[in-house]
Amino acid sequence: TLSSTPVGAQTKRPVRLGGPIFLKSADPAALAREHRRLGYSAAYCPAVNLTDTARIREIQNAFAAQNVVIAEVGAWVNMLDPDSEKRRKNLDYVTERLAIADAVGARNCVDIAGSFNPDYWYGAHPKNLSKEFLDATVENCRHVIDTVRPKRTVFTIEMMPWSIPNGADSYLRLIKAVDRKAFGVHMDVCNAVNSPERFYGNADLIDDLFRKLGRWIASCHAKDLAWIPEYNVHFQEVVPGRGVIDYKTYLRNVAALPVDVPLMLEHLKTPAEYDEGRAFIQKNAGEIGVTFA
Repeated sequence: TLSSTPVGAQTKRPVRLGGPIFLKSADPAALAREHRRLGYSAAYCPAVNLTDTARIREIQNAFAAQNVVIAEVGAWVNMLDPDSEKRRKNLDYVTERLAIADAVGARNCVDIAGSFNPDYWYGAHPKNLSKEFLDATVENCRHVIDTVRPKRTVFTIEMMPWSIPNGADSYLRLIKAVDRKAFGVHMDVCNAVNSPERFYGNADLIDDLFRKLGRWIASCHAKDLAWIPEYNVHFQEVVPGRGVIDYKTYLRNVAALPVDVPLMLEHLKTPAEYDEGRAFIQKNAGEIGVTFA
């Protein structure tokens, strides 16, 4: 039976922090060293084709030698595109990305569920919270997983504010419906903030997400949210430390997971912004006794 799993409040393991790097090199050994120079022990997967088995092996060996795990292989396309041919091609692409993740030993391959919006692959649509959306997403996830049958990785769907899954309970329903051991959770707490209540109470939101989903979490994203002053609700992604996300609560929960789940900085614009975000996260971790691998 499906049940939520409390995160052990007293357990602390080193967190694997990661993020993009800006080194212009295709050499896996140089890329792995650059991650370590920046204090990262987790990485986004370097560019590689599924058929390039030699490079896949080089990436595995080079990153393992530096104790840097491959956190994720991104598959950022719309699996629910209203155009049937585009949807088919996108599903083929996602399937290939999961195969790459398994070959390279990444913690997960991640995509969003998609959208019925015909113009923007991540756009809003009235049916994005419907049973039709859920059923189609379940079918897509099963298709991708059953085609690849991964042994070393999992397929995950990132939460979004305006589509399924958009919180812990809807993600639990999706996990139960997909019903595959190779289906996991990609945690982006900012993407679950879709109301003033969740914005103001994001520490409680984070605790709820990890309490209910912790056992399935394969990787996490790190960014922050600020509320832009308008009459309508407008949250904007910002550098960690410039918003309101409770990073002490976030880090405490990541460190209490049963495995060393990566926490990956994303969506920032410059190396300086990543330096700022990384320093903020490291400072908060030090204040609560969380260390990094």
